[in-house]
Amino acid sequence: MDDERLVREVERSADAFVELYRRYEQPVLGYFRRRVDDAELAADLTGEVFARALEGLRARRDIDRGFSAWLFGIAHNVLVDSYRRGRVDDEARRRLGMEPVALVDDALARIDALGDETTLRGALDALPPEQREALWARIVDERDYEEIAGALVCSEQVVRKRVSRGLATLRARLGGECQ
Repeated sequence: MDDERLVREVERSADAFVELYRRYEQPVLGYFRRRVDDAELAADLTGEVFARALEGLRARRDIDRGFSAWLFGIAHNVLVDSYRRGRVDDEARRRLGMEPVALVDDALARIDALGDETTLRGALDALPPEQREALWARIVDERDYEEIAGALVCSEQVVRKRVSRGLATLRARLGGECQ
């Protein structure tokens, strides 16, 4: 089931959000791990992102850029907020009654590996060039789809599909579950 359909299903089924979480937990953890020095901090930030996302979906916020872009927009805002406040904001998690996750050493090691430039670089290098270029422009450079499409001389839909396929491949290659 694609992301857009899962987003529509969240209202009726908690399993839909669980599936979105499974798809994006590793990429969001990796996003934070490359930006902060601590695996536990990356996990805390990730928890807040998914709590805010769940609140947004329950409030039926319009997701006009696609779920992935919307989610990483939340991640960016959570990171900026945490820098500004000097701590991780956990208000959304508390409102939802979510307990902080206690991480075991294996989970921390997997999160640390997400920040390992060589691991990520190897996985990115293994992607087809068109997926790698679109994914890098969207996630790392934080460019919008229209701008990427112009640079790659293709449609926004093609860019979205390349990013989606690239993320799916990275999830599979960098996999592992944090518990």
